[in-house]
Amino acid sequence: MERMGGKISNDGEHLVGDTVWNLEGHDECEPLHFTACGLDNVLLGSGYDVVDTPNGRGVRIRNLDELHCAIGEFLAVHKKTLIGKELRYLRKHMNLTQAELGHLIGLSSQQVARWEKGQCEISGAAESLLRVLFMEHLRKNISVRGLLLDLDECDGIAEDKTMFVSTEMGWQPISP
Repeated sequence: MERMGGKISNDGEHLVGDTVWNLEGHDECEPLHFTACGLDNVLLGSGYDVVDTPNGRGVRIRNLDELHCAIGEFLAVHKKTLIGKELRYLRKHMNLTQAELGHLIGLSSQQVARWEKGQCEISGAAESLLRVLFMEHLRKNISVRGLLLDLDECDGIAEDKTMFVSTEMGWQPISP
């Protein structure tokens, strides 16, 4: 899935805020593999429209900012161990550079870069702090102790894919 040049509405007019991605090889009956977020394991079961554009078939995601928040919250609250791409996703969603995140958690930007490249694992304390920072960024009132205890009780087996659907209550993760 790659971003197309134009921002197109259903009627072919340009609209600010509606980004359209190219849909090469996507069967509309299947969940959408949403790689444009920078993660390999995100599927969308709803919340998007297939549109015809001057550049071919494309997809427009409804409430994209809300989807990005839901993905980040899922990673911060439900994923036992974060991989480099997920750490990068959370950092970028908070609009932090590697140096800024490193400064906040008391480490170097080079260490953050090594985590994001998968060259080494993030330490437990730094990962916990990143999760708390992300939830604060979302302005979620959480119990830090509760979050850490819940993560400790999660099994270490990561889901191969996570599907998100658009509901009346916003974007929600579901088991595919």
